[in-house]
Amino acid sequence: MQQYFRDIFVSIWTVLIGMRITFMHMFKPTVTIQYPDVRRPIPERARNRLYVNMDDCIGCLQCDLACPVNCFEIETVKSLPTDDLGMTSTGQKKKLWVTEFTIDIGKCCYCGLCTYPCPTECIKMTDVYEFSEYKRHDLIYNYVTLTQGEISEVKAKAAEMEKEAAAKKAAAAAAAKAAAPAGMVPVVAKPATPTVASTPKPVATTTAKPVEAVTETVPAQNTQPTNTQA
Repeated sequence: MQQYFRDIFVSIWTVLIGMRITFMHMFKPTVTIQYPDVRRPIPERARNRLYVNMDDCIGCLQCDLACPVNCFEIETVKSLPTDDLGMTSTGQKKKLWVTEFTIDIGKCCYCGLCTYPCPTECIKMTDVYEFSEYKRHDLIYNYVTLTQGEISEVKAKAAEMEKEAAAKKAAAAAAAKAAAPAGMVPVVAKPATPTVASTPKPVATTTAKPVEAVTETVPAQNTQPTNTQA
């Protein structure tokens, strides 16, 4: 009978020894989190995926010039005088159509250099750090808000405006030429004379002749004193 109760005690004691660690951590706070359902907060100024607010973009290309890895592809078209592109949130008037604005996130090194020179602060670093894709092409983000039809229309109007400006310039040049006096001959610039490097002339060297010894004969003089009479 005593052995029976001893076996029961040993069985319970061994279970308690095995569950000791479990019981110790049962009342402690959790160490891990249920990722990805729960995420730890990241620093406020963390540099992760870029975001561009196209309503504030003026097409200045400052971000493209600052990027060290050339992950930007930006194309702008000059607007017509009759176009109203609106204003940015900072009160700056928009003068360029942005027909292309893509960022290759696969190239981005998250340096943040593109965000500093932006005059309207339309490009920012976000807290999104999970954006893996199965295809490399899906990492190229397009931020343009214009449709393909609107882009084609904008480019056609810009080409027509350039064509009209070139025609006006040619007509003004023809009118100026016709208004010139008949006897007036247009001055044609003379072609520049090529500079030819002159060859230095050889300098003649003269050999000094030896000076011959010249013997000069001096006539003998009367060295006797002259008597002066008082």
